Amino acid sequence: MSRRLRVAADTVRTWRRRFIERGLDGLCDEPQPGVPPEDHRCRCRTGHRQDTRGGPRNATHWSTRSMAAATGMSQSTISRIWRAFALAPHRSQTFKLSTDPLFIDKVRDVVGLYIDPPEKALVLCVDEKSQIQALDRSQLVLPMVPAVPERRSHDYVRAGTTTLFAALEVATGKVIGSLHRRHRAAEFKKFLTKLDREVPAGLQVHLIPDNHATYKTPDIKRWLLTHPRFHLHFTPTSASWLNLRACAIAPPEGLQQPRNRGHRCP
Repeated sequence: MSRRLRVAADTVRTWRRRFIERGLDGLCDEPQPGVPPEDHRCRCRTGHRQDTRGGPRNATHWSTRSMAAATGMSQSTISRIWRAFALAPHRSQTFKLSTDPLFIDKVRDVVGLYIDPPEKALVLCVDEKSQIQALDRSQLVLPMVPAVPERRSHDYVRAGTTTLFAALEVATGKVIGSLHRRHRAAEFKKFLTKLDREVPAGLQVHLIPDNHATYKTPDIKRWLLTHPRFHLHFTPTSASWLNLRACAIAPPEGLQQPRNRGHRCP
């Protein structure tokens, strides 16, 4: 029997003796010494779910040492459990749920345009980037010479800020952009006029912008009425991640993107 099952002869004798003494109940695993592994995991995960009021003293987040002291387990055990369940109490993320009542309809509209655009139409992802710093080096750039790389001064001169309006053609990666000193409906209308010139006349133009107020002013609505081939498809409120944002586009040379904007690129 031991050769057929490839186990030690003592193991076979132990199971036969337990079967003779207790029948099928004797074949069940007996309690093992120490704390069950599942109890370790439950105690560790329960500690993670507690808020800061039920967390460690004099700290806002658990560490492996503080949780080991609170649960009575070793620090190495806590570390193994954290790795097994991908727990990282020192990390945090932000989120914002959209409250748009037409969220589902708008998502289907935008995603449908990207996946299956209409025939004889061009789908453009439109976004703006305001407050871009226009920078220039304080001294001339020294060109590269043999054995010497190109050299630039470490400081720069601020020449104010500018605004970038850009439209990304997802199918080809082509970008149509224009720079303006201000960020108003008047500048956006100039950008639309540029799109009207550059997009072939035989194509319908579907623009996917976010919900910025600049795109919804009466002046823009009148322009759209006089240019019926342009169609705007707004993303849901607080869901501009549906739009391949223009902030992913590198600004022209000499311009620097603002650092402290409220939104982030996906």
